[in-house]
Amino acid sequence: MKLDLRSIKSEAKDELEKTPDLRSLSEWHSKYLGKKGVLRSLTSDVSGLTPEEKKELGRGVNELRSFLEDIYSSSLNSVTSIKKDKSLENFYKTLPGKKPEIGHLHLITQAIREINEVFSKLGFIRVRYPEVEWDYYSFEALNMPKTHPARDEWETFFIDLPEDPKLGKVVITPHTSNGQIREMLKGRLPIRMLNISRCGRRQSDINHVPTFYQFEGFVVDKDISITHLKGVLEYLIYNFFGKDTKFRLRPYDFRFTEPSFEVDVTCGICGGKGCRFCKEGWVELGGAGMVHPNVLRAGGIDPEVYSGFAFGWGVERVLMMRTGLKIDDIRYLFENNLKFLEQF
Repeated sequence: MKLDLRSIKSEAKDELEKTPDLRSLSEWHSKYLGKKGVLRSLTSDVSGLTPEEKKELGRGVNELRSFLEDIYSSSLNSVTSIKKDKSLENFYKTLPGKKPEIGHLHLITQAIREINEVFSKLGFIRVRYPEVEWDYYSFEALNMPKTHPARDEWETFFIDLPEDPKLGKVVITPHTSNGQIREMLKGRLPIRMLNISRCGRRQSDINHVPTFYQFEGFVVDKDISITHLKGVLEYLIYNFFGKDTKFRLRPYDFRFTEPSFEVDVTCGICGGKGCRFCKEGWVELGGAGMVHPNVLRAGGIDPEVYSGFAFGWGVERVLMMRTGLKIDDIRYLFENNLKFLEQF
């Protein structure tokens, strides 16, 4: 048996020296150390051996196994090292490496920051009020009767929470105008507020999404007039879109302002020619108007002494009207499609 083990040891060593690659090494390992290899066959049938011979065979096989594993490991390291060295033959240290991809702020975040920057130059103070709000601040205090369509469950998201006896139901605020009442109740005048927040409405098409961002401009002081409102809107439009963008005020009916207007700009997608988004060349950005006396009273302010104006516009729609972007479906902004987002 000793002679057989020596022969196997010598034969295995000679064969291993002739293995040039990983594939040959794998075959050698299977032949000698595998489940059906030479070592396993040596101990497969020991029924005819005495206890002393079994003990001697076991010791010899273990020594042979250690020897074969050592020379296999050494050969494997040698072959692997050679392979690595060959892979470096075409490596040039002077070639520039691949820079890791670095993300950027989302388009909506960029727009919010730019809008905030424009209004900060006019002295507006950025605030933020609840996105989950009481009915009172979202509707009742804004002079909207209980029969108003906006207070219907088909228009507004109502939260399944207990109703407050004074403040009413809990809603996902459909507009940032809830901030008007909360700001006035602080009792600090004059007011130049910019409220930017997420809102929710039950609408979904190329112009609307169920969740969106809105910014609310709100000014209260003595002797505030429509002239001030128009001047602020003109400043925003010319600084955000550029002086080539035209805008107009259309009389409208909003319960929280009187008189009220909808503000339109020439479509930045088609340049005012008419497209699937704007239909006729104009796009409504949002509402505006002089604060209704009832709203001032709800905020604890005397409408005989103070007046004000307010406007609330969707951030996404304002962004889409920027010349050159050509975003003709508001839903693109919320799909998280990298092919789309990487363009900006």
